[in-house]
Amino acid sequence: MVLLILFGFVAGAATALSPCVLPVLPIALSAGATGGRRRPLGIVAGLAVSFTFATVALVYVISALGLPDDLLRKLAIFVLLGFGISLMVPPLAARLEAWLSRFAGLAGGPRSGGDGFWSGVAVGGSLGFVYAPCAGPILAGVITVSASQSFTAGRLAVALSYGIGSAAVLYFLMLGGRRVIAPLARRGVGLQVAMGAVMVVVALAMLGNYDVKFQNQIAAGLPSFLVNPSKPLEDTAAAHNALAEVRGSSGGLGEAVAEAAPMPEAGGPGPASGLPVYGKAPEFVDNQQWFNTPGDRPLTLRSLRGRVVLVDFWTYSCINCLRTLPYLTAWDKRYRKDGLTIVGVHSPEFPFEKEASNVEEAIERNGIEYPVAQDNDLATWNAYGNQYWPAEYFIDSRGRVRFAHFGEGEYGEKEKVIRELLAEAGKAPKQRPARIKAVAPSPAVTTPETYLGAARAERFVNPMLSPGSHDFGSPGSPPDNEFAYRGSWRITLDSATAERGAALDLSFGARRVYLVLGSPGRSRRMRVLLDGRPIPDSLAGTDVHDGVVTISSQRLYNLVDLPKVEHRTLRLIPEAGVTGYAFTFG
Repeated sequence: MVLLILFGFVAGAATALSPCVLPVLPIALSAGATGGRRRPLGIVAGLAVSFTFATVALVYVISALGLPDDLLRKLAIFVLLGFGISLMVPPLAARLEAWLSRFAGLAGGPRSGGDGFWSGVAVGGSLGFVYAPCAGPILAGVITVSASQSFTAGRLAVALSYGIGSAAVLYFLMLGGRRVIAPLARRGVGLQVAMGAVMVVVALAMLGNYDVKFQNQIAAGLPSFLVNPSKPLEDTAAAHNALAEVRGSSGGLGEAVAEAAPMPEAGGPGPASGLPVYGKAPEFVDNQQWFNTPGDRPLTLRSLRGRVVLVDFWTYSCINCLRTLPYLTAWDKRYRKDGLTIVGVHSPEFPFEKEASNVEEAIERNGIEYPVAQDNDLATWNAYGNQYWPAEYFIDSRGRVRFAHFGEGEYGEKEKVIRELLAEAGKAPKQRPARIKAVAPSPAVTTPETYLGAARAERFVNPMLSPGSHDFGSPGSPPDNEFAYRGSWRITLDSATAERGAALDLSFGARRVYLVLGSPGRSRRMRVLLDGRPIPDSLAGTDVHDGVVTISSQRLYNLVDLPKVEHRTLRLIPEAGVTGYAFTFG
């Protein structure tokens, strides 16, 4: 965590030197160049605190209340607009400064007279909300995790260090700005009015999202290391490892099994099957709802003692998980009467996967009849120290983890483990292993999965993917295994919603293309073009008909199904309101 805090500070400082700071810089310089000598210090203090609050603490509020992602940005812009207007009216600015200083004194804070500190705090506090979308991948990862896991001081410290790093650089820029305009200080009131006018103009531009368009145009002509100066740091193995730590990877059984380090027997005869013992299996904890149990009542491992239990961590928009389900449902039907209980632990990746109705629909759609626990807070996930979708933990009749597997494949080996554990419990199955037909991942796929939201988007040709509404224009065709937004999109941390003239291009090397989609409020359509033409039904995925996919629920959609792995281009043209989350390929 200490390393991640250090990385956060350096990345924050680097971000303050990137094009993302351009909308903030004129306001910071205008406010810092006028007023008392302590106003720049107030600005950076307010920016660091509000930035930290906006990027971590408010994630919980926005997620819980379902507020628009750009609400805080708009409120902050109006505050900046009001402050700029006050600078243009000197008596109003003096009254505002006096009121803020008096309020700080009543609240128990230090009185600072007319030095501008508290008006600087007000400006900096607003800038923090506007500046929050500049958060780079290190902080974005922390934000994404914070939305689905419990609040911790460590995540707050990372965000604060990021804000302090950015604020420190801005502080020195403001000090430099004050020195440059010092010769103009004798004009006093005129300078203050001019700076207020600059703030008003910039705030109005930000209200119309012209700042985002401007920084995108600037970034498009710059080398990648200038667009994100902290990228070399963020791409290091040390940074990735530190981020994995803050995501809640607590080791435990998940890590022990992955490292093939079984725990010694606690006494008694050794396992008849020869499978190692990794330790006692954790209980199911803090689950919101259960499905496919009598009365939808919770299960416990203690109540299942004497039976072999297979715990499967999955989420319904994950293609790797979905391709595993035919095997799980077949094993449930074949071995349940012999003493096997499969428990699916649904651990969501996206917010919509926390909806019980969506989970229930996915259970029915995939023919799941075994019990499923809804693990929205990832409590059971963390109890196992799990890190993967899908992940299966095999528990013997005495409640001990004996085998685990992460990802797809090895189905023959997993069924062999089931049969061995049943035999060890004195319930050896008499029937032969099941023969199961299911879609397998294709070899030689060259295009990795990617997300559409700003927090984890990779290999997009569009510069400066940050939360907010963007008009990406008409970029050229993306290179191999890359993606390109076209037209207008509203980007959030975990998704992208189509607006006017929206399209999405990709150049992929795979047999199948999958995309997690949603259409809040009503069904919407999306056209699918393969190599510039409407995709024929013979090459279309199961969710595409006559070149069009109808998005009626939030789930994974199969868009392309080629005879073999090929390198092709795809253009998706959604109706306004269609939301995309993540691409996967097979």
